[in-house]
Amino acid sequence: MSHAEQSTISQTLNACTPENVQQLRVVVQSILQQQGQTFHHDYARAWQVFDIDTTGLPAGRLGQGVSKGYFAGRKNCRGRQLGRVVAAAYDEIIVDQLYAGQRQLESSLPQLVEMAEKALNSSQNQRTRTVLRVDAGGGTETNINWILNRGYWLLIKVHNWQRVMKLIAHVSEWYPDPQVPGREVGWVDQPYAYAQRTRQVALRKRKPNGKWLHQIVVFNLADEMIFELAGQPRLPAWTSRDVLFAAFVAYDQRGGGAETQNKGDKQGLRLAHRNKHSFAAQEMLVLLAQLAHNLLIWTRNDLARADADFAQYGIHRMVRDVLQIPGCVQLDATGQVVSITLQANHPLAAKVQAALVDLPPRDEM
Repeated sequence: MSHAEQSTISQTLNACTPENVQQLRVVVQSILQQQGQTFHHDYARAWQVFDIDTTGLPAGRLGQGVSKGYFAGRKNCRGRQLGRVVAAAYDEIIVDQLYAGQRQLESSLPQLVEMAEKALNSSQNQRTRTVLRVDAGGGTETNINWILNRGYWLLIKVHNWQRVMKLIAHVSEWYPDPQVPGREVGWVDQPYAYAQRTRQVALRKRKPNGKWLHQIVVFNLADEMIFELAGQPRLPAWTSRDVLFAAFVAYDQRGGGAETQNKGDKQGLRLAHRNKHSFAAQEMLVLLAQLAHNLLIWTRNDLARADADFAQYGIHRMVRDVLQIPGCVQLDATGQVVSITLQANHPLAAKVQAALVDLPPRDEM
């Protein structure tokens, strides 16, 4: 098998235009619809949960769209922002959209939601069975009302710190959170009136300087939905405190969605280390990384059908361990795989070989 040289690939990316970006996006969406579990989700059986966030991609100051912005742990950093929609149940990336460095989630959230709808051909009925889980960066009043009026369920932190402090004043009782030591949570007795009815819960936690960190989570989910999303059994009778704790468990799980996939892609796919001067070229890299991410997730899922140990593998481990097994792939004249031979002394070779043998034909999955 022959491969294009690195310089040839780089020159090809540099020559790409916004039209090429859109063409590749259509291809990535088509593959997602054909192979992805998210597109074939059974909405009647379970809620669909999307985690939506942005993550910073630091870059040299001369690149197109590179500007100062928020980059976690890096003061006065320049770069671009990557908006993402992740299907929490399947670890699939539904949308990757590149933005300039100063743009944050508050101004990107509606576009990301609409792009996810387009990628999945979502109907109104499907939206009413979908939960959007969003960090405080997207929790403006405008965004919350937009999501509510579009028919979604939501779990979202409030962005406006002044409103947070006003709502905190209406918490009459604080409870120690059994899941997070040092954190206290409570109901907001007089919630803010958004476009539709919501419930609002507060948390506070001591910072190293002794002051309190306060946050508000807004949601419109029923009690049964909260317990289901939290992965907790439905109790014969529950108290408001039970619902309160479950709400934060359900929200905190977003750390295992978008945040975990962001970290895995930056470590495993080097997402934040490949920078192009051209904005269009960088968009092409982002979309190729999205395709690589989903292909790795589908490969992991195929392996896990034969060996459950693979189900715990993330992107980083798939690239570092599974894809590093030395071996040989033999193709026929049409490009179809004839045989796969793996180096026997690799610690994972036997497990991967056995899983590949046990895989059913793709059309039977």
